[in-house]
Amino acid sequence: MIDKEEALAYHKNGRCGKIEVVATKPCKTQKDLSLAYTPGVAEPCREIQKNPKLANIYTARQNLVAVITNGTAVLGLGDIGALAGKPVMEGKGVLFKRFADIDVFDLELDTRDKDKFIEAVALMEPTFGGINLEDICAPDCFYIETELKKRMNIPVFHDDQHGTAIISGAALLNAVELSQKNICEIKVVFSGTGAAGTSCAKHYIALGVKRQNIVMCDTKGVIYKGRPDIAGTPKEEFAVETNDRTLKEAMRGADCFAGLSAGGIVSKEMVLSMNKNPIIFAMANPDPEISYEDATSARKDCIMATGRSDYPNQVNNVLGFPFIFRGALDVFASDINEEMKLAATLSLANLAKKGDVPTSVLRAYNIEKIEFGKDYIIPKPTDQRVLVDVSLAVAKAAVKSGVAKEPISDWSQYEKQLWELAKKIHG
Repeated sequence: MIDKEEALAYHKNGRCGKIEVVATKPCKTQKDLSLAYTPGVAEPCREIQKNPKLANIYTARQNLVAVITNGTAVLGLGDIGALAGKPVMEGKGVLFKRFADIDVFDLELDTRDKDKFIEAVALMEPTFGGINLEDICAPDCFYIETELKKRMNIPVFHDDQHGTAIISGAALLNAVELSQKNICEIKVVFSGTGAAGTSCAKHYIALGVKRQNIVMCDTKGVIYKGRPDIAGTPKEEFAVETNDRTLKEAMRGADCFAGLSAGGIVSKEMVLSMNKNPIIFAMANPDPEISYEDATSARKDCIMATGRSDYPNQVNNVLGFPFIFRGALDVFASDINEEMKLAATLSLANLAKKGDVPTSVLRAYNIEKIEFGKDYIIPKPTDQRVLVDVSLAVAKAAVKSGVAKEPISDWSQYEKQLWELAKKIHG
C-alpha cells in the first residue's frame, strides 16, 4: 500500500512534479541556438505558412497531445478544482510517454462554464495533434466532447468515457466466451450512470448486447420508463420497461454486473441471485462494489474484473488511451471514431487469447505462467504486444473509415516501426 508521506515525497523530491520539457535537437553552440531560434527558425515558419501540413514535419505537433481538465470529477476525489487536479494530469502525461512515447502538455482550465471551456480548447488546435479530455463531470463532459469533435479537425477523446468502455468491452467479449453465453442474449446490469457507465453501455450495445437487456441503476435505483426525475435527461435513453426498482432486484437473473459507482454496494446475496457463470465487473476505485474475495467465495463460477492492480483482470485505461492515440496520430487522423474504438476492443480481446505472454510480463507480476482463462481475460499493460496490436488496429480502422489524413501505404513497415518502439520503451 502507498501511504500519504510516500506519495507526497514522490511528487516533491528533486524537480517538483512528474514531467519536464526536453530539447530534441542540439542546443550547445552558437550555431545550434541560431538554428533553434532566430534566424534559423524563420525557414520552417515560412514553409508552414505556405503549406500547413508541414507543421507535422517541422514541429512536434503530431506527437503532442493535450491532457485537459477543469477538475470537476477527478478520480475518486470529485470536484476539487483545476489546480488540485494538476498532479493527475501530469500523471496522465507520464503514462502517455511511458507506454507510447507520446509527449503531453497538461492544461488545467479554471472554468465551470462549458462554452468557455470549449472555446479555450478549440483555439489551441494549432498546437496539438490530439486532445485527451480528462476528469470532467457528467453531463458536461458529453456536451463538451460532442461540440469539440464538431469544431476540431484533430482527435478529441474523453478517456473517462471511452477508455473504460473499450477495455471492459474486451473483457466482456472474452468473459462471455469463457462462460459459454451468447452476447446477444445476456442481461447486463449497470451501477453508475455517469460518463463511464453511459459510455460502457453504448459500447456494449455496439459489441452485440441488446439495448432491452441492459438495466441501468443510479443512486435512486433502476432507470425505468416513466421515472419522473429522468425526463429530459441523458438517463432517459436507457430507461426500460421493468418492475424492478432497486439494484438488488435488477441483479436477479443477471448475466453480467458492470459497476462504475461506489464501493461496497453489492452483497454476496446479490451475487448469488445472478445467473449461472456470472460476469462481475466491479470497477469502482479504490474500493470495488464488491470485494474480489466476497464475490469469488460466493460464486466459484464467476468471472471477475476490478479496477485494482492487486487482483486478476484489472480494467486499466492505460491499456487503451496511449495506443489509441499512437495509432490515430500516426495516420494524422481527424477523429477517434466508433470504428477505431471497436478495433481497439477487438484487438485487446484477441491478444489475451494469443498465448506466449512475454517473460518480462511474468517477471513483472511474479507469475510463472499466464494463459487465457477466467483469471486472464485482458492483457497486462506491460505487455509490449499491446502497443503493436492496438496501435496497428486503430490506425487501420482510421484508414478504412476515412478519417486518416495521411494513410499508411506499407502496413508491414509500420508494424516493424511499432515493434522497434515497443522494444525501445520496454527495454
